Amino acid sequence: MNRYFFLLFIAIVITTLRVSAQRKGYWQQKVDYKMYIDVDEKAYQYTGKMTLKYTNNSGRPLSKVYFHLYFNAFQPGSMMDYRLAHIADPDKRMIVNTGTEEKPVWISKIASLTPEQIGYQKIEILTYNGLNTSFKVDGTLMEVTLPHPIGDGDEAVFEMTWRAQVPEQIRRSGRNSQEGVALSMAQWYPKMAHFDEFGWHLDEYIAREFIAPFGDFDVTINIHKDYVIGASGVLQNPQAVKGYDKRAKVQATNNKVSWHYIAKNIHDFAWAADPKFVVDSAKTERGVSIYTVFIPLGKENTSNWKQALGLATEFFDFCATRFGPYPWPTYTIVQGGDGGMEYGTATLVTGNRNIRSLVGVIFHEAAHSWYQQLFGINETVDEWFDEGFTSYVAELGMQHLFHKKGGVATNPTIDAYRAYYKLALSDKEEPMSLLADYYHTNYGYSNEAYNKGAVLVEQLGYIIGRENLEQTFLTFYDLWKFKHPTPNDFKRVAEEVSGINLKWYFNLFINTTRKIDYAVTDVTDSAITITNKSNFPMPLDVLVEYADGSKELFYIPLREMRGEKPAENYTLYEGVKRTTLEDWFWTKPTYTFPVRKKVSRVQLDPTQRLADVESGNNAYER
Repeated sequence: MNRYFFLLFIAIVITTLRVSAQRKGYWQQKVDYKMYIDVDEKAYQYTGKMTLKYTNNSGRPLSKVYFHLYFNAFQPGSMMDYRLAHIADPDKRMIVNTGTEEKPVWISKIASLTPEQIGYQKIEILTYNGLNTSFKVDGTLMEVTLPHPIGDGDEAVFEMTWRAQVPEQIRRSGRNSQEGVALSMAQWYPKMAHFDEFGWHLDEYIAREFIAPFGDFDVTINIHKDYVIGASGVLQNPQAVKGYDKRAKVQATNNKVSWHYIAKNIHDFAWAADPKFVVDSAKTERGVSIYTVFIPLGKENTSNWKQALGLATEFFDFCATRFGPYPWPTYTIVQGGDGGMEYGTATLVTGNRNIRSLVGVIFHEAAHSWYQQLFGINETVDEWFDEGFTSYVAELGMQHLFHKKGGVATNPTIDAYRAYYKLALSDKEEPMSLLADYYHTNYGYSNEAYNKGAVLVEQLGYIIGRENLEQTFLTFYDLWKFKHPTPNDFKRVAEEVSGINLKWYFNLFINTTRKIDYAVTDVTDSAITITNKSNFPMPLDVLVEYADGSKELFYIPLREMRGEKPAENYTLYEGVKRTTLEDWFWTKPTYTFPVRKKVSRVQLDPTQRLADVESGNNAYER
């Protein structure tokens, strides 16, 4: 095949994938925010003015819209307060012991907040295309009844003024963090709720995560001249503020300066501010400017931040190759909050960590630039698609950058597998399809979202082949960047790339708590028998070592796959003959296949990517 026809063939394949993988009739709403914020840093309050342009692409008129008012959760009697009081394992960052060490009595910190310490967002004026609206606030949601509907294809303009107080309790947002950051400003503005083919997403804020429409942000923050800000987007006036430009001439009015940021095509905007912040920056090989904004807490801490900045630039270049180019010009890593949380082109992380911990949290939050920020995943519905995929991306980056000489492990997410096994063998596992807010325990939520979600990805590579998985990620990027895909959209891309049916796998692993458990149950000099001891069918790789020292890899596809994975290029398979056997179907509990020579050893799943909860019976040795 000459070069012309080869390129034509590739173009046809890509076009076919695009047509078949993109949902017919897909649409999404658009929001464009222009905000001016004036901060009273002594009172931890601010006033805001917003012009919001909302484009309705839904195909139907909208007579109501909704806004999230997240700060209202930080009030006694809120749903977040009650959740902390009644969940079996409350977040220890948000509770206090009123008993003794021997007999602890845990209560929500929110319950004891005074009027000066609570968070709130109070809407003063809200107009729609110049007309007054009727609105009511219920907890962290505001329902707005419009004087006339927003027609399909129409752009509505909302004008809003509001007052807000930053809560004393840190949960992503808040003031005076344990590390001394004055203002951690996440979920800080009245945010338009998400509306899509499933309807309005009206989740009360109880400390889990989010979904929002994409749009542009133009944000001006007026604050005391001594403060330094780290934020989403591109700073428009670095020479007029403190910290970003050595030539800067800060010209204050009434001791205040205005910081002006613009961000394009993101779905959340965050910032943090403190007079002790310092700023450092570097560029990736692809030209992305990475900023760190942090409080230097000594020589070692400052050195850690410097190392982390360099590694972050390498991480972005690695992700660009494996998961698609980072499409924005900047990314800002800001010290703030109470752990780590992703936002549009920025993250807030706690910074008083050792180097590996600091790099780990930065890599995880930066990986969210793909799985949640670039692909607007609904974290309230498909939390594992967000956190699990991010954990997978971050772990690959950690191994790539920290183990370059030794190479990436056969299963780079083996720690996630171990955590999943512990969960699966406990009584706390629930279906991974459960809405994020409704898990019985934080332990269950965390392990389902982060660990079982990462296992789903790595095990998908076991099913369709590692190279097909890598191509799936790149094709998915091409099809779904700046959109709101569902897990089914990712599944369909994986099916298109691999030619393998995956309905059974996604259904059983996501919607049930069924477990995988295979065993080598009989070995003779002429045949090997394997038994499925559970109710979860999977394809199998079986490595057989013969008495004469030779090896053979037997591949048993699953009938439900309606296809086969190609041979994989792993070191342990070098020089090993690969034999594809007849497919196995899930209604048959045992499978026997012949061997030609005397067997000395049998090993199921030699790459350790099959999430078998009991691996002790996966090997036979004569």
